[in-house]
Amino acid sequence: MGPTASEPKRLEPLQEPPRARLRARRPGRRWLWIPALAALALGGYWLLGSRDPGKGAGADPVAASGARAVPVSAVPARQGDIPIYLSGLGSVAPFNTVTIKSRVDGTLERIAFREGQFVHEGDLLATIDPRPYQVQFEQAEGQMARDQATLGNAKIDLARYQTLFEQDSIAKQQLDTQVGTVGQYEGAVKADQALIENARLQLTFCRITAPISGRIGLRLVDAGNMVHANDQNGLLVITQVQPIAVFFTIPEDQLPPVMKRLRTGERLPVEAFDRSGNTQIAEGTLLTLDNQIDASTGTSRLKAVFENRDNALFPNQFVNVRLLLDVDKGTVIVPAVAVQRGPRGTFVYVVKADKTAEARPVTVGPTSGNDASVKEGLATGEIVVVDGMDKLRSGSAVRPETPDDGGGRTPRR
Repeated sequence: MGPTASEPKRLEPLQEPPRARLRARRPGRRWLWIPALAALALGGYWLLGSRDPGKGAGADPVAASGARAVPVSAVPARQGDIPIYLSGLGSVAPFNTVTIKSRVDGTLERIAFREGQFVHEGDLLATIDPRPYQVQFEQAEGQMARDQATLGNAKIDLARYQTLFEQDSIAKQQLDTQVGTVGQYEGAVKADQALIENARLQLTFCRITAPISGRIGLRLVDAGNMVHANDQNGLLVITQVQPIAVFFTIPEDQLPPVMKRLRTGERLPVEAFDRSGNTQIAEGTLLTLDNQIDASTGTSRLKAVFENRDNALFPNQFVNVRLLLDVDKGTVIVPAVAVQRGPRGTFVYVVKADKTAEARPVTVGPTSGNDASVKEGLATGEIVVVDGMDKLRSGSAVRPETPDDGGGRTPRR
């Protein structure tokens, strides 16, 4: 009897392909090729290594480790002298500053200078109309001539009275009166002489000359203006720039060695640099220091003198100052970038003979520019790392190169 309509139709199972059934029965045979391939690769590696003469027992450990060696830039420590500088911030100031004013009242008749001109002491700067003072001078001379004539006549009368008194022809009182008259006229002549000298001095003041040598600034009054002795601004300003002064400050802790050197009479060299601190502008010497310390900043103010023959320094210019205090001679010197700082202090990475790096603790002395002196922990000739130390640890294999081998790279810390 066939199936009824209510019974579901049974599906026959699908027949698997012969190859699929074959792979299902042998699932582990495909893994047999992996050990064979690994053995073949190891044999080839051993064969190539045996043909390379550099892979023997005596080969360089750094060359054997190839990719594990860290490329670094390294230089040998050298022996030499390193200067000890004290640095500070300073400003340029003229050695002397003079504001030229008129000492008499009058019309500014002539300007005899150019703005910015360098003048020498005694050079004519300006003239004031001298005619009123010339008239006063001549009046004083006339007054003196009149008083001198009166004095001469009084002296003649005095001689006559003395003769008459000896002859008992006049009273003593008349003689004494004439003596007083002569003295009075003598005083008048001296007063006239003083008036003449004052008038001559006023004429001198009409010619304004330079009291010092220096550079003239911008003129403050034009020719033709009326000037007075009590004017506040003056006519011009002269600043002495040869020599010129530089004021700078150093911390109070650095003051004792400077005072010690000054007491011995030494002239300490001072160098002035531009605002960036890279270009040297001028060289001078330390003149003196202030007599007190600024309590608000804890610094002391020093004054240096520069000849300034080339006018490289200008008043109120900002400069960086270096004071040469001493020279550390015969010390071990390394580049300053080689010195590292860690929890245990300063150290450098030294390249040993087996081309491995060693973190060597050192005692660092004074530094100058890109150089640093090492007091303890390093010997002359030892190789120190100056670039690439950020990838190093003590015992790391290194491949040292000179700084120039890196294509002109700037050493980095």
